[in-house]
Amino acid sequence: MRAPPRETIVPLVVACALFMQNLDSTVIATALPTIARELHEDPLRLNLAITSYLLSLAVFIPVSGWMADRFGARPVFCSAIAVFMLGSAGCGLAQNLPMLIASRIVQGMGGAMMVPVGRLVLLRTVPKSDLVRAMAFMTMPALLGPVIGPPLGGFIVTYSSWRWIFYINLPICVLGITLGRLFILDVKEPDVRRLDVRGFVLAGVGLAGLTFGLEAVGRGALPIAVVGALIVGGLICGVLYFLHSRNVSYPIIDLGLLRIPTFFASISGGALFRIGTGAIPFLLPMLLQVGFGMTALSSGLTTFASSAGAMTMRATATPIIRRVGFRRVLIGNSIVASLFLLSYGFFNAGTPRWLIFGALLVGGFFRSLQFTCVSTIAYADVSAPLMSRATSLVSMMQQLSVSFGVGFAALFLHLVMMARGDASLSAGDFPYAFFIVSIVSAASILIFLRLAPEAGAEVSGHRTRRVESA
Repeated sequence: MRAPPRETIVPLVVACALFMQNLDSTVIATALPTIARELHEDPLRLNLAITSYLLSLAVFIPVSGWMADRFGARPVFCSAIAVFMLGSAGCGLAQNLPMLIASRIVQGMGGAMMVPVGRLVLLRTVPKSDLVRAMAFMTMPALLGPVIGPPLGGFIVTYSSWRWIFYINLPICVLGITLGRLFILDVKEPDVRRLDVRGFVLAGVGLAGLTFGLEAVGRGALPIAVVGALIVGGLICGVLYFLHSRNVSYPIIDLGLLRIPTFFASISGGALFRIGTGAIPFLLPMLLQVGFGMTALSSGLTTFASSAGAMTMRATATPIIRRVGFRRVLIGNSIVASLFLLSYGFFNAGTPRWLIFGALLVGGFFRSLQFTCVSTIAYADVSAPLMSRATSLVSMMQQLSVSFGVGFAALFLHLVMMARGDASLSAGDFPYAFFIVSIVSAASILIFLRLAPEAGAEVSGHRTRRVESA
């Protein structure tokens, strides 16, 4: 029997890594209330298990391409899977929240290297004639992971231990390393630019300080002086990085790209939108399980509707953007998606399950349409030599804004509890949180209004279509 060609095996290996990362990003959200009970923690503090992972991704993604160029794609890819496996084992063995957070950070380090380097391997290994088919193999897990994650997480914590959420990664990682060593070529660049070490340290410390400082505001978990030091230190490192980036040829994060109007709109407007919508995977399972008393499995079978709605959008995004144009879609869809986000705050224990499912399904469609527009317009006016830097910055901001969204939602829920004078969550706390995050998402309209009517027309084909019909 003839063995499958490398052009088929490599996309499948990369797809497994992408599936594992996307699954792990979503499966934990449904399990948070159960993990909180077993670790004897406040459910709100478990948001750190999500934000620490996302922050680790954001910090280490910019350096992944340089490492692949410097040390070779195969060893970096296989090492990234090994690091992810180590983090997964640590999460499963965690006996308290600090151990879980530390292991999630290790997981994020592996994930940050695993997926971007996997994409690079694909682009360098597969002939251009087979690239469309290969990309189809690779992108399907990105869609399936968020769909499977919530019900799988609910099933595991309902009928087994939450630790198996992480243990199931171990055999997949072993298989990925084995296949990677067998089939992935050790491609590397002969001329590698110098790594911006100072910029990497300043950016990483700044992001970590701001994120964890803002997470701790008003919680009482850390002394006020420590919280202030984290935030001030993060801001100082951010300013120092900005000054540093203007004086180096190859900064780790190229802020000069923000001078491109379409790229700036994608980064800033997209960040606001994701901060609001990024709170959903945290808020919804908490509302359904802690507020309404659903089991983890019932919660997962309900919340996966958002990702199912996102999958239905894939076939319609291109004709919508081509007909309407980026600017009008981004403005109008921001309003629609934010209204759906607001509507989730009106759910109560008596709301019919089919109505909740339908609202999440349709809302997921519009959110995915917005993500597609924001991600695509980012590269509309970026030249080829700057594409790798743009990709790193976009990937970093996507993870960082979702991390801020989760932290912001948890902080606001905590403030509502303090205002009530109660130490436990109730269903009545969540409408306020959904109201606030929907306003943050809707604020992205202020950025998109500044776009030119024909922004990104070369990519969308909107202007071309108008000219031809005239």
